[in-house]
Amino acid sequence: MTAFSLEPAQLAWCAELRALAAERLRPLAEKGEPGRVNRALVAELGRLGLLGRLFTSGALDLCLMRESLAQACTEAETALALQGLGVHPVHAHGTDTQRARWLPAVSDGTAVAAFALSEPGAGSDAAALELTARPDGPARWRLTGEKCWISNAPEADFYTVFARTTPGAGARGVTAFLLPADRPGLTGRGLDMLAPHPIGALDFDGVPVTADDVLGEVDRGFRVAMGTLNLFRPSVGAFAVGMAQAALDATVAHTARRDAFGGKLRDLQAVSHQVAEMALRTEAARLMVYAAATAYDTGAPDVPGRSAMAKLLATETAQYVVDTAVQLHGARALQRGQLLEHLYREVRAPRIYEGASEVQRGIIAKELYAHQEAR
Repeated sequence: MTAFSLEPAQLAWCAELRALAAERLRPLAEKGEPGRVNRALVAELGRLGLLGRLFTSGALDLCLMRESLAQACTEAETALALQGLGVHPVHAHGTDTQRARWLPAVSDGTAVAAFALSEPGAGSDAAALELTARPDGPARWRLTGEKCWISNAPEADFYTVFARTTPGAGARGVTAFLLPADRPGLTGRGLDMLAPHPIGALDFDGVPVTADDVLGEVDRGFRVAMGTLNLFRPSVGAFAVGMAQAALDATVAHTARRDAFGGKLRDLQAVSHQVAEMALRTEAARLMVYAAATAYDTGAPDVPGRSAMAKLLATETAQYVVDTAVQLHGARALQRGQLLEHLYREVRAPRIYEGASEVQRGIIAKELYAHQEAR
């Protein structure tokens, strides 16, 4: 059903990605252990050339990749996205040495990346983070504190870590560091979460870092974080759209063949109207995601607001569509191992991570009032 203004080559590529996800990635995903990094899956993403595309794709291509993979294998989609989120600050702000060390390893699937921003007391309010970078000599610091709810932790090979270098300065006193996982004083533990992908906490006990580990500029790390999130927020929406489309497809097939009350489920107006609503909302979310990604790629001035709208609408839509799909399937949808049971667990987290829905509404309102005041 997708139209927007996608070229035939883009539509063919999306179909190819869905086929690859079903045929080559899903079998590897099924062999993985919930809550653990699936390195075989990451390596296959590298062999297929998909990880390398993280460094050459614009926002729209990233969205097409995430949506297409999500329709057939959410684990592959998430593995790709987490690599991109963790490595993008290195790609965009790293030194030649940092890039040479890590980008090829991420591209071929031999290194696992992570984006370490959230803390126990600084999730949605990212500017309030408290991981402290205390001076330890000229251009040297010691990191002390905790990160929490970090995807791919504690198994990643390196982390993009955001720490406070200037106390009391809010967003202006944060620095981004590239931190290899074997740095002394860094430990971690996995967290048992509803979402099936790996999530953990990191403890920093005087972890040494130097100017060679800085990404971008000292005290300007919040720009690194927000730049990364502005790129990835529309593609979180694309992930959500992919899940919604998978749930919609399953529901159309189920209601067309299921006998009920002397006919098929689809013959009941209450059912067919719900399916129509699912399709309407999914397509509306898809169009907003593509529009936000296109705005990013063309350098439009309203990217933060559009990105927030895309993530908000798409993730809330996916929650509705998956929930409705479960309702129309009945108890069988909640059986462990079923597609909708899997999607039901997957769909909840995107409304929280990379900025909760409430944060997105705040961004949208801020952008609207800023535009009004600039007139």
